Amino acid sequence: MNKKFSCFQELFSYDYSWIPSTLEKATPPPDPLHDHLSAFMTGKLLLRNEIPLDDESFQQMESSDLLATIPAIEKHPWGYKCRRCGNRKGHLFASLPDGAVYCRNCIMMGRISEKEHLYAYRLDVQWPKHIGACQWNGVLTTAQQHASNQILSAIDKGSLRLLVWAVCGAGKTEMLFPGLNLAFAQGKRVCLATPRADVVQELLPRFRSAFPHVEIQALHGASNDKSGSAQFIIATTHQLLRFGRAFDVMVIDEIDAFPFHKDKSLPYAADRAARKTAALIYLTATPRPKHEREIARKRLPVVFVPRRFHGHPLPVPQFITAFDFRKTLKHRELSPKILHWLRKRVKADRQLLIFVPTIEDAVIVTEILADSIPSITSVHASDPERSQKIQFFRNKSYEALVTTTILERGVTFPSVDVLVFDSGHQVFDQAALIQIAGRAGRSPDDPDGEVIFFHQGKTEAMVKAVETIRKMNKLGRRV
Repeated sequence: MNKKFSCFQELFSYDYSWIPSTLEKATPPPDPLHDHLSAFMTGKLLLRNEIPLDDESFQQMESSDLLATIPAIEKHPWGYKCRRCGNRKGHLFASLPDGAVYCRNCIMMGRISEKEHLYAYRLDVQWPKHIGACQWNGVLTTAQQHASNQILSAIDKGSLRLLVWAVCGAGKTEMLFPGLNLAFAQGKRVCLATPRADVVQELLPRFRSAFPHVEIQALHGASNDKSGSAQFIIATTHQLLRFGRAFDVMVIDEIDAFPFHKDKSLPYAADRAARKTAALIYLTATPRPKHEREIARKRLPVVFVPRRFHGHPLPVPQFITAFDFRKTLKHRELSPKILHWLRKRVKADRQLLIFVPTIEDAVIVTEILADSIPSITSVHASDPERSQKIQFFRNKSYEALVTTTILERGVTFPSVDVLVFDSGHQVFDQAALIQIAGRAGRSPDDPDGEVIFFHQGKTEAMVKAVETIRKMNKLGRRV
């Protein structure tokens, strides 16, 4: 085997967690086929049916030593391991009628069995260098600039991790711009991954506006173009299951969000998608305890931004008891406490963003309020029209939007009051409640949106969420 590629075989023999990076830039042979495929295949882990080649061309690439072949599922004395998602849990493997074992954990990405292989393209791509790529003309605040400088330094040095702990509405996206501007000037490849498809869809136009000359693609379950061949990829974390050692800069937005912090295969995929020399930038407003422990032990560098970009404090949620919420809802009615608050709203020109625990609650609440608020709709994770509804709400075609926790983070509406019905429900943990409260007061023209938790009894999550918001506001006053 060519010495240039011997590192692949060696690493495959003992390191099953990582896809090895190309250690030197390689120039593909002068073949139009390879030129066409390089951008599509570089940094990917693909099944045979995901590679757009006929059998003859595919075999030609194999015989030319351009593809590394990796067993899709490995059998060990202790059980099976999926090389795509890292799954080792026995109950998440099953057998096909022919006896072949397949992985159920990542089946949403297409079935993968022990009779198949993953293929990694051995050659690298020289990404273009964009000098002065960022066309954003805004000005960062002092706190934003401090965080932005730390991000830029991490990207420049590489091989570093950095946690950006910034309150909701601090302007995390804008803080990334100088660092990404440097990355593209250096010809680096960048990925920004987030757990929610709605966030991907919101971020895409913002980054395309800021970096108009950089090729940017969005990858999520419903995206039309899933080639993943651009220099800048904005993706859901699930889409990273198809990548290996692809990116020089990896930004993980909302690292505390479901399902990223619950599904071990997603952090596994995110780490594998980054090159060994990559800068790893984590963004969050509500770090999980494990990240706080890493910070306390000085194992995770952190930069803290406790103030919103417009300088106003975070809205502090109010508690209003509505003990009869479930009882009245069964009769297709709302608690008198909720109806009373709606009637006495001081600033009715704000839109209403209403959070409920379940899809069934969303449907019923929307039906009840339709008599008093004709321009109202609801969205949830399985709603095929959710993107359109969210955009209509953003355009103020709807006065009120009833939602489950899918809109708890990552979306921005300029002027809303936020209501949480049955805020003591188990789906509303501390992080979720902080994020939900952060939907209000995001605009400098209206920084005082109201946040109301209608509850059937205070929970620890509710109390701690408010304590944290007050703490952030106190810290923010010192900045």
